[in-house]
Amino acid sequence: MELPQPTICRIVFRVTATLATYLNTYVKFPTNQAAIQENRRLFKELGYGYGAIGLPCINGAIDCTHIRLCGNNFGGIAEIYRNRKGYFSLNVQAVVGPRMEFLDLVPEWPGSQHDSRIFQNSRVFMRFQQRELTGMLVGDSGYPSLTFLLTPFRNPQSEEEQRYNEIQSRTRMVVERTFGTWKRRFPCLSRGLSLKLLTCTGVVSACAVLHNLSLHFKDILPEEPEPNAIIEDNEELPYNEPHWQPRDGHIIRQNVVRELFY
Repeated sequence: MELPQPTICRIVFRVTATLATYLNTYVKFPTNQAAIQENRRLFKELGYGYGAIGLPCINGAIDCTHIRLCGNNFGGIAEIYRNRKGYFSLNVQAVVGPRMEFLDLVPEWPGSQHDSRIFQNSRVFMRFQQRELTGMLVGDSGYPSLTFLLTPFRNPQSEEEQRYNEIQSRTRMVVERTFGTWKRRFPCLSRGLSLKLLTCTGVVSACAVLHNLSLHFKDILPEEPEPNAIIEDNEELPYNEPHWQPRDGHIIRQNVVRELFY
C-alpha cells in the first residue's frame, strides 16, 4: 500500500525531530581529561611531517559545508539562502574530532552567510572565548587568527611558516574527509533536501547524530579513493576583516611556529 505524500512528510518530520533532540547528547566535545588528551594526541599525529612534528593542543577542526535546498518553501526570504554559487543552501558549520566524529554542529544558517560570521555567532566560539573549552581549533583562511583558532599564513615569509602551513593543512583536512564520508553515508545531503526549512535543519542534525552513532557502533564507512571522493564545493573565502583579527591570535601562531621549528 502506497502512503500519501502528506503522511510521508509527517513521518519524516517526526522521526527527524526526535533524532535531532539527541544532538547535544551524541554531538559534543569530550569532557573526560583522558579523552581530551587522546584527541589531542591523534590530532598531533594527523599533522605529522618533518620528523614527526604535529600541532599541539588541538581539540577540533572547523569548517562549513553547503547542503543544497531543492524546494522553494522560503517565502519572502528566499534570496538569503542563495549562496555565491547561485543555488539555495544551508551553510552548516561543524567541528570534528580526529576520528571523523562531530563535536559541534550549527545547521541553520542560510547559504549566503560567510563561514566566519557563523563562527563569531556560534556557541562554540563563546565557549572557547570564555575558556569553558581549552586548547585550540584549526581552520582554513576563511577564519580569523585567534588565540584559540590556528589558521594558515596567507603569505608565508619563511621556510618555517611554509612548513607550518603544510602541517596545519594536514591536520584540518580531517573535516573535509568527514564531510565527504557523511554525505556518502546520507546521500540526501549531497542530492539536496526538498523539505520545509525547519525539517531540513532537523534532517542535518539527525544525520550528524546517526553518523556519530555509526562510529560508536563501529559501522565504519570506508573512505573512497581520492579520484572518486566527493569534492567539497565550499571553497574558502579569505577572511578580510582586519579590525577583527586580534593581534594576540597572530602572536600565538608565531609562538607555535617557534615551538615547532626552533
